[in-house]
Amino acid sequence: MEMWRPTRPVVHWTVGVLVAALLLGLGVPQLYGWWQRREAQCLEGAEGVEKRGPDEECVGATDGATDPKFAFAGHLTGIQRKIGAENRRVMKEEKNYVTVAYMTSLTVEKDDSNSEDAVRRQLQGAYLAQYRANRDDLSGSPKIRLLVANTGSGAEHWEYTVDRLIALSRSERRGDRLLAVTGLGPSTGRNRAAMLKLSRHGIAMVASTMSATNLTDIPGLVRVAPTNRDEARAASAFLKKRGYEDAVIVQDEAEGNLYARTLAEEFRAVFPDRKHTLPEENSGYDASQPDSWEGELRWVVQNLCGEEPDVVYFAGRGKHLMSFINKLANRKCQQRDFTVMTGDDTTNLTTDQLREAAGKGVVVYYTGLAHPDMWEKDRTAVSRSSAAFFQEGGLLSGLFPSERRDDAQAMVAHDAVLTAITAIRMTSLDGSVLTGEAVARRFRQLRGRDQGVEGASGFLSFRNNGDPIDRAVPVLKLGPNGHFVLDEVIRGDAR
Repeated sequence: MEMWRPTRPVVHWTVGVLVAALLLGLGVPQLYGWWQRREAQCLEGAEGVEKRGPDEECVGATDGATDPKFAFAGHLTGIQRKIGAENRRVMKEEKNYVTVAYMTSLTVEKDDSNSEDAVRRQLQGAYLAQYRANRDDLSGSPKIRLLVANTGSGAEHWEYTVDRLIALSRSERRGDRLLAVTGLGPSTGRNRAAMLKLSRHGIAMVASTMSATNLTDIPGLVRVAPTNRDEARAASAFLKKRGYEDAVIVQDEAEGNLYARTLAEEFRAVFPDRKHTLPEENSGYDASQPDSWEGELRWVVQNLCGEEPDVVYFAGRGKHLMSFINKLANRKCQQRDFTVMTGDDTTNLTTDQLREAAGKGVVVYYTGLAHPDMWEKDRTAVSRSSAAFFQEGGLLSGLFPSERRDDAQAMVAHDAVLTAITAIRMTSLDGSVLTGEAVARRFRQLRGRDQGVEGASGFLSFRNNGDPIDRAVPVLKLGPNGHFVLDEVIRGDAR
C-alpha cells in the first residue's frame, strides 16, 4: 500500500502557520491555544450566533440545546455543554419554564480586563444557579432555560448580541421569551450603552461584576457586586484601622475606564481627614495608549520613591496592577517598603500571575467582590446555605474540581442569576403576567434580610437606583503562595 503524503497546499499551509508562529514569538502551547480558539469559531448552522468583524469572532446568544457541539471558545466547551444539556432537559420535560441570559465578553483577547479563567468561572456560577433552581435545594416553578450570550472582545459587537436578545424577548412562545439578562460584563462605556438599549426594550437586568458608581438609575437594572463607593469606603476603613495615614492614588486615566475613574473618585472622597492625607492630584497613566502606559507607570514608581506614602491606592485593572507591582519590585528606593491597596478587578488575575506577584516583596490588599469564607468572618452578612456551595467540598468543587473557588467570579455570577430567578418567581406567584418590566419591578421588593436574595456573596437587597444595600465587602491579602487570604469583612457603608 502506498504511504499517504500530504498534498502541497497542506504542506504550504502548515509551514505558513509555523513560520507565522515563530514571527509572532509563539511557542507550541500558545500556538495550540490559538488553534483551539480558532476551531471554536461559529459552526455552520449554530442557531443564534454569527461571525462578526475582521477577526470573525463568534457572537450572539445560544441555549446550546440545538447544537451541543458549539462553544464560543475552546475552554468554554465543558461548561457550555452542561448548560445546553440542562436546557434540553428543561425544554423536553418541563411545561413551565422561562428564559434568562448570561451576557458578557466571552472571546477575550489581551486588551480585555476579563481573563479566560474569569469568564469561564462566571458561566460555571450561572450554571450552578440554574441547577439549584431546577433540580436542587431551590427547585421550584418556573424552571430556568439559560442562554449564553457573547458580545465579543471588548464588547465590540454588543449591538448585534443585544438586538438578538431583544428579538428573543418578543418570542411568541412563553417559555422561550427572554425575561432577564444577567452578567453584563465589566464597567465600560460599551456595556453601559448595551444596558441602556436593553432597558429601553423593557428587559430586566442583573449585573454581576459591575462596580462603577456612575452606573445607577438605569431602569430595570440592579447589580450584586459592591459598588466602587462601597469598596472605597471599606478600603479606607481598613487602612485607617491598620494605621496607614498618608496615601497616594495611582489611576488609569483611559477615557472609557469607568471602573478606574470612579474607584479613584470614591477613595478621594472618603479617605482624607485631619489625620489622613492625599496629594491634591492623582498619579496617572493611560492604558488606552499601548505604546506608552508602561513607561508612564515607570515614572510613577520613581516619583513614589520621593513621596514615600504609607500606602498606594491603585485605581486600575488587574492586568495593569501586575505591571505596577513589577516596577515597584525594581524600584531604586529598595530601602522603602510599599503597601498597595486596590479594587475588585484583581480577581481577573490568573493563578500564575498571582504567584509571580507574591514573589515581588510588595504587600498587596484588595477589596473583593466576595469570598467563600466570608460567612466565617461575619455570619450576619452572608447566607450560609448559599456560601456552602462554594466552600471546600461544596457542589461547585464537585462539578468543577480543577477550578479556583476564591476569586468570586462564580459567586457573583451565581448571585446575579439567582436574583433574576427570585424576581421571576415572585412575579409568577402573585399572578402577574411574566414580562421583563414586571420582573424588574419586583427588584424593588427585594429588601432586607427576610425579603432579600440569599446570595453566596451576601443577603442582597437593592436601592431604587439599582445599587446593593449595605453590601459586605471582603478585604483580602496576597499570600506568599499566590493565593489571597481573607483578612476582614467590612460592610459597604463603613468609612
